[in-house]
Amino acid sequence: MAKMAGVSPMTVSRVVNGEAKVRAETRERVTAAIAALNYLPNQAARRLAGSEPIRVGLLYNDPSAGYLNEFLIGLLNKASLSHVQLVVRKCDAADSEERLTAEMVEQGVDGLILLPPFCESDALLALVADTQTLAVAVSRGIPPQQVCAVSIDDYQAAYEMTRHLLALGHQRLGFIIGNPRQTCSSRRLAGFRAALTDAGLDFAEQEVAAQGMFTYRSGLDAAERLLSQPHRPTAIFASNDDMAAATVAIAHRMGLDVPSDLTVVGFDDAPLATTIWPELTTVRQPIMEMAGAAVDLLVRHIRARRAGQVLRCEHVVKEFALIRRQSDAAPRLRPPVRLGSTA
Repeated sequence: MAKMAGVSPMTVSRVVNGEAKVRAETRERVTAAIAALNYLPNQAARRLAGSEPIRVGLLYNDPSAGYLNEFLIGLLNKASLSHVQLVVRKCDAADSEERLTAEMVEQGVDGLILLPPFCESDALLALVADTQTLAVAVSRGIPPQQVCAVSIDDYQAAYEMTRHLLALGHQRLGFIIGNPRQTCSSRRLAGFRAALTDAGLDFAEQEVAAQGMFTYRSGLDAAERLLSQPHRPTAIFASNDDMAAATVAIAHRMGLDVPSDLTVVGFDDAPLATTIWPELTTVRQPIMEMAGAAVDLLVRHIRARRAGQVLRCEHVVKEFALIRRQSDAAPRLRPPVRLGSTA
């Protein structure tokens, strides 16, 4: 149509949508082309073409602001390209996640994106099933069968990072576990354990593990416990960058140099990883891409449902990458020299 009228597709769109900023002569050419091609730009046709706005609900809290910010940027970018209207609700500790989700469903959202920790909630998954609401679970270590999912292979990512630390020569490794309610935490811990076992190390003797919650505050407490051990680890692998950054802070407070005295690595490659010193070696989880993939999945399934089709649940696994920066090094072969020490 644009070619026949001798105009751009954008100009055709403006004429079809009744916008005023089109010259009369141009409008006449486009109108003539529309008539010649029998084009009917009515609402029903637009629905068939999939251009009817789609409303997507997102419930969030922010234990790790870096992850959330990256995800929201990816979500907004993709939503603007896919005729998606976002309904975003924050769920604080005092709120009921089931009530807030039920309200979004009652308000007519076409689908839901479930971020951690909500993608782990049996109650929310039951609500999704009961209301026949389409949903995508994101960053869940063990994806549920009843909804679509987008994730990385947390087990393999942790395995490869641990192998990297072992290849540097570290034998005493510490690990800060993520939120125990999230399956990605258990998968990352399992990958860490498997790498030690495959390297011929006795996990019971070599492991120094501390529980975290994916928050900076929990990382401070966990790092202090690990570094207060009589035989402290020479490297600490934290389950996300917030806890890794906290570990670097504790190391500095204790007079340890990172990475000369202590290697610290994280997970996610959130913006925080490059805003502290030294910059973190970490596993890059493509968070913005995962947000886009979640929208694509949901839109495809919603449009199929509108057309009377039912698609099978899909699990999209995105690629991770090990990003090496300044926070890792081979272990020190001699005791560190301290100011004021005597020969």
